[in-house]
Amino acid sequence: MATTDKEVNELIKREYEHGFVTDIEADTFEPGLNEDVIARLSAIKKEPEWMLEWRLKAYRRWLEMEEPDWAHVGYPKVDYNSISYYSAPKRKEDMPQSLDEVDPELLKTYEKLGIPLHEREKLAGVAVDAVFDSVSVATTFKEPLAKAGVIFCSISEAIQDYPELVKKYLGSVVPAGDNFFAGLNSAVFSDGTFVYVPKGVRCPMELSTYFRINAANTGQFERTLIIAEDSSYVSYLEGCTAPMRDENQLHAAVVELVALDDARSSTPRCRTGIRATKKAKAASSTLSPSVAPASAKTPRSPGPRSRPVPP
Repeated sequence: MATTDKEVNELIKREYEHGFVTDIEADTFEPGLNEDVIARLSAIKKEPEWMLEWRLKAYRRWLEMEEPDWAHVGYPKVDYNSISYYSAPKRKEDMPQSLDEVDPELLKTYEKLGIPLHEREKLAGVAVDAVFDSVSVATTFKEPLAKAGVIFCSISEAIQDYPELVKKYLGSVVPAGDNFFAGLNSAVFSDGTFVYVPKGVRCPMELSTYFRINAANTGQFERTLIIAEDSSYVSYLEGCTAPMRDENQLHAAVVELVALDDARSSTPRCRTGIRATKKAKAASSTLSPSVAPASAKTPRSPGPRSRPVPP
């Protein structure tokens, strides 16, 4: 059913309901960006040497690039050394092994956002990778999907467990040199989602990633890689929200979709915008390459896209 202008206007006027902040302890880098910061990020994520070199090469390329000046987009100039490039909830282990080990405050946060993560409350037919600031905190329905041959996990896990797939396809659609923000993302991406659908397989569930920015003065740099082999099918949706603050925050994202021969995919993106109120001037600004599909024979990558929240 078509949406009327009246319904759109009512939606725009509605009070933003996701502007809350989760009170949780976090490990956060001090602001600033250099090769030591990138090496520290890579070390925390226990990445192999080739991944660190990939990041550093992207960073050196980025230093030589100029930030675009778009004709009809206005936003405050970004000081890239005033941003923290990593923030994660404190926890005993590097990554929870089950939802029972996820901080209850994080579970409450996603429940408030309408994204229940507990087994008994999971969204029917939808698998979710929940990313909080710089880390994936939970991924649902991994085992049922694995039985169908589908890999659904965080990009951090994929770098560890499926390095050959990541090496082959990471940056094949949106290379680090594609544009300024793709270069920045390639150097400092912290987490995102990895999807692999084998040849001839129709993914039995809808896949989704929900990105939540919580920590102040931080950037969120998601990297998502979706690989659909020949004659496969996948449907993927992602969304992002942030608290209401008096300052902008940067969300610089890259989503790569590799759709091989006769593969089909549906990959809409949703982001909750925030209008100005007395309590807050802006939320996060999203400056990112578009979701970029590619076939095996004709890879292509788009120019940058900016979707900042008006101050």
